Amino acid sequence: MKKIIDLRNITVSYGDNTILENLNLYINEKEFITLLGPSGCGKTTTLRAIAGFVKVDSGDVIFEGKRINDVPPHKRRVNTIFQRYALFSHLNVYDNIAFGPKLQKMPKQEIRKTVASMLELVNLKGFETRSIDSLSGGQQQRVAIARALANKPHVLLLDEPLGALDLKLRKDMQRELKNIQKELGITFIYVTHDQEEALSMSDTVVVMDKGKIQQIGTPEDIYNEPVNAFVADFIGESNIVDAIMLDDYLVTFGGVKFKCLDSGFEKNEFVEAVVRPEDIVITEVGAQASLTGTITSVTFKGVHFEILVDVGGFIWMIQTTQEHHKVGETIGMYIEPDAIHIMKRSEYSGEFGDYSSFSDEMDHISDASYNWEEEENED
Repeated sequence: MKKIIDLRNITVSYGDNTILENLNLYINEKEFITLLGPSGCGKTTTLRAIAGFVKVDSGDVIFEGKRINDVPPHKRRVNTIFQRYALFSHLNVYDNIAFGPKLQKMPKQEIRKTVASMLELVNLKGFETRSIDSLSGGQQQRVAIARALANKPHVLLLDEPLGALDLKLRKDMQRELKNIQKELGITFIYVTHDQEEALSMSDTVVVMDKGKIQQIGTPEDIYNEPVNAFVADFIGESNIVDAIMLDDYLVTFGGVKFKCLDSGFEKNEFVEAVVRPEDIVITEVGAQASLTGTITSVTFKGVHFEILVDVGGFIWMIQTTQEHHKVGETIGMYIEPDAIHIMKRSEYSGEFGDYSSFSDEMDHISDASYNWEEEENED
C-alpha cells in the first residue's frame, strides 16, 4: 500500500511539558486508522500536527512525499471534524456544506452537484433549507461530515466526533462513518479514547500513552496480543497477573502450572500473564489446570454477568452467561492454553493488575485537587 502521511521523529512541547516525543508513524492511502489512548496521551496533538494547527518542535510531517511543516492549514489537503462540529448557525444546511467549495471558487453548478451528492451520502437528502438549530445532534454531525467531504480532501481527520452523541446514536454513526470511508476510499484518521469504537471501526489501531506509541496493529492483534500491561488494561477488561515462564509453553501463576502457546522466553523468567474475563470457564473446585477462589461480587451486565473472584488476595474478573452463582461461593476457574497471553515485564508492570481498586480515572474523580482542564490541554 502507498503511504500518504509519514510522521518522522515528531516532538511537540508546551513549555517544559513534552506532549509528543520522537514519534514515528506512517499512514497508508484509503486506511481507516485510529489514534487511541487516555486523556493527555498526545493523540489530539498528533492530529493537529498533521492538520497544521500545531507547529512541531522537531521532526518532519510528510504528506504525499512532500515535507509540509511550513504549509499553512488551509493549504493542506486535509479536513478536520471536531466533537463540537463547528457548524455556522446563521447558515442553512446547504450553505454550510457549500461553504468550502465557494471559497475554492468552484462553479455554481458543480457546487450544487457536490452538495446534493454529499447530502445523499449522509442520508440528509431534502434537508437543504433546514436551519442548523432545528437539527438533532446526529443530523448536525452528518452535516459536519458532509461539509468536510465537500472539499474533496485526500485525508479526513476526526477528533472524537461522536463524543457528544448518546450511546445508540454513537453506535449507528460508527457504522455510517465506516461505510462512508469505504464508499469514498479516502484516508480517515480518527481520534478517540473509546476502545470499543476503535476496535469496531478501524483497519489499524495506534495505542498511545505519555506522548509515545505503545503498539500499532489490527484491532484483533491489539486485543489478543497486547505488548505490555498498559495496552492490555486499556483495551477491554484484562486480568494481568505476575507469572513465571517455567519453559516454552509452560507458565505458573497463582500456585498453578498452566500450558500456554508462548515460547522464546528465558527459563524461569518473571513475566506477566494476561487472561481476558470472557475466556475463564467456571468449573468445580480442584479441577485440573484451574485456580480456586471465592466470589466477592456478581453484577448483571445485560448480555452477561460480571463476577469478581478472590484468589489468594488477587481479585479476578470473570464474564459469564451462567446465572446461578452467588457471593461467598467457592469456585474453580479453568483457563485454556490459548486463553493465556504472556508479556515481558515493562515500565507498566505493577501499575495494572487485579480488580481490587478503581481505575486511575475513578481515582482522579475522587481527588478534588486533580486538574482535569490541565490534562485536556496536554492531549
